[in-house]
Amino acid sequence: MGGCVPVASPLELSETNELNMFPTRSVTINATQSTNFKIAKMKFFLKQNKKKKKKNKGEETVNFVLGNWVRTASIRIGWIDDFNKIVARYVEYICFIKQYNQLKDFQGHSKIVTCAQFSPDGTRIITASYDQIVRIWDVESGQVIQILKGHSHWVLDAQFSPDENMIVSCSRDRTIRLWDMKSGQEIRVLEGHSWNVTRVRFSPDAQMIVSCSLDKTVRLWDVNSGHEIKRMEEHSNMVNDVQFSPDGEMIVSSADDNKILIWNVKSGEMIRELVGHLDCVQRAQFSPDGQSILSLKKLEGHSNVVSDVKFSSDGQAVVSCSLDGTIQLWDTKTGQSIQQLEYNSVSGVDISSNGDKIVAFSYGPTIRLWGCN
Repeated sequence: MGGCVPVASPLELSETNELNMFPTRSVTINATQSTNFKIAKMKFFLKQNKKKKKKNKGEETVNFVLGNWVRTASIRIGWIDDFNKIVARYVEYICFIKQYNQLKDFQGHSKIVTCAQFSPDGTRIITASYDQIVRIWDVESGQVIQILKGHSHWVLDAQFSPDENMIVSCSRDRTIRLWDMKSGQEIRVLEGHSWNVTRVRFSPDAQMIVSCSLDKTVRLWDVNSGHEIKRMEEHSNMVNDVQFSPDGEMIVSSADDNKILIWNVKSGEMIRELVGHLDCVQRAQFSPDGQSILSLKKLEGHSNVVSDVKFSSDGQAVVSCSLDGTIQLWDTKTGQSIQQLEYNSVSGVDISSNGDKIVAFSYGPTIRLWGCN
């Protein structure tokens, strides 16, 4: 595990949307073969919750690291009587009582797929590819229902708007494109980035778009006019990922400068920097309640690189995928692996809003769908 160093000072999002440092102590837990967890150990960082007015015996906040790559903050638990069992204040994630089974493969792209995401209602999947095309698929039939053409180079990301009326995509051609979902027609092109645009996301109200690029910038755009609203330039290297908080008031970005930065949407100012990663940070996302950030560090050359990670919509589960050809389902109550799915070297994964289905893609033209019994 050379170079794989856990965060020394976890961070939590407080009720005021500020980030506060807190002292920690760490406990190392060796993973067993029964967890299907192929990394040597997990670390649990525990915060002594001294500021609570009413404090139950041993009440602490656990921040756990999956394979020392996936980091979360501010997961509330109850009393820990030993380190083999963690009791969490969460309603049981019903879907994990069932098992996921492979349903179908979706074929249509002619080159490597770069993203695959469910629509908010879970009935469609959007994909993007090196073939310069965005495709919309019907989940039940597996058929393509819309093909979007316009980019002149690899399409690196695409997403449905929250109301499912629009689609946004970005490309190595340095553009962001807005599309009408029903007609498939291009609405407008957003230009300004000077290098590959790596990620685009709608705000929760679908009035803004945030993007990031290899040009080291994070940019905020007005959906209606297509004009750039804010440009955020604190990163010193290529920016890999960007996302709005659930309330739309903050943005989180991660980059090859080893940093995760939190931004205020209204002012465009950086609020805080999350430290701890010692290498490039590939992914960072808010939990559904906005109180946690899940981040992913990619270690170049490692035989078990974790390539993507997602929260379930209720925050009860984490889904991760790896270049070792596996997808792991993790219970956030216990930090334990619930099920392992197998695929080729998996580069991306998503879980539907109701938790019933998982979609993943590898370094090829096909995507695969799993569903609960």
